[in-house]
Parts: sequence; structure tokens; C-alpha cells
Amino acid sequence: MAEIPREEAVATVERIVETVERERMPVPVREVWVYGDVALGLDPVERIDVYLTKDILMDSESDRVEEFRAEYGVDGVGETVRADWAEEHPEYLRANSGGYAAPEQCLAAHLLEDEPVHLEVCNASFEDNVTQRLEGALARETYEQVLDPRGACLWVERRRSEDAFEKLRKGEFVFPTLSGALEMLGADADQAERAADAVEQFRADQEGATVRGDVV
Repeated sequence: MAEIPREEAVATVERIVETVERERMPVPVREVWVYGDVALGLDPVERIDVYLTKDILMDSESDRVEEFRAEYGVDGVGETVRADWAEEHPEYLRANSGGYAAPEQCLAAHLLEDEPVHLEVCNASFEDNVTQRLEGALARETYEQVLDPRGACLWVERRRSEDAFEKLRKGEFVFPTLSGALEMLGADADQAERAADAVEQFRADQEGATVRGDVV
């Protein structure tokens, strides 16, 4: 896996946050977190892990669904993603396997370039989803599904945390090992070690830009 300099990785995260700040997104975004290698201060970085908390659309434009289905062959525009966003950025419109506009894939298309970034998108906050994912992974022994809890919130409710960005640039965040962090959240020592190994292997197998959507 190719590695990228830390300065470049932090610049990529900052570009993502700035895009969320400046531009209309396919769905409302409430939080932006960075976690994993970049938050840990590693240099160089193998992958950049970013977490977005999104809101669902409150004002459905179901009357536009047929229009976009006819024009782009994608269902759900105006219901799962904003119709005005799709009009402005049809090149970023993405559908899931069922043919419906997929918010997480649309966000990834809009925000990510051809770079080693993994984007997690969920309706729940980072901290809540960390707990939910850990509980599910331990119960099913699907350890690779664990979400690395070592993260920093960079942007929330339309406000950027300059302190968090300053710490990120200087690599000043202090976190335990991944297994140690999972133990602090309730995993026993053996489970934490297995989960940490599984997460590291899963990340090592990923290439380029990837995205995962989750609903809690």
C-alpha cells in the first residue's frame, strides 16, 4: 500500500471539510470527524479515515422523482438526496444496487478524489456509532466491522473547530492502541486484540477511495 506524507493527508481532510462548509451537499451534513492514522499523528499515512454524520431530508420533493428517473435512470432523487443538488451536480449522482439514489455514494463522489480515503457515512454521531458497531461486531464476531474509536471532531453544526485542526496539524492528539481503546469501551482483552488485528487487515486490503453507509 502506497503511503502519503502526513502534511498531504491533513490537507486532504481540510479540503473535505472546506467543501462541506462551502458547497451544497446531497444531504445535510451535521458532523465531520477524522479518525485512525491521521488522528494518531502518524507520518506517513496509509489511509485517511473520515466520518460524516448526515441528517435525513425533512422536505421531500417526491414530485421530482419521475423527472430524475426519466433523465438519469436513478430513483429517489428528491427523497433520499436533494433535487437541487442533483440538478447542479448530476456527475456526482450515484445509485445503490436497487437503483435508488444513495446518499453515502453521492457524498463520496462529491467529496473524494482518486486518493486513499475511506468515508464512513451514518445518521448517528461518531461516538454513538462506535459503540453500536462494537457491540454488533463482538456479538457476531465480525470484528472487521469495528469502527476505530480514536477520532477527533473537526466540524459540527456548521462550525469548524480550529483547536482540533491545530492539534491535528501538530499531531497532538493522544490515543491508546486500538486494542486498548476497544477494551476501554467494554471488549475483553482477547476480543480487543482480535478486533484490532481484523480492522488492520481489512484496512490493508482497501485501495483508493472507499465508502460505507450505515444506519443506526
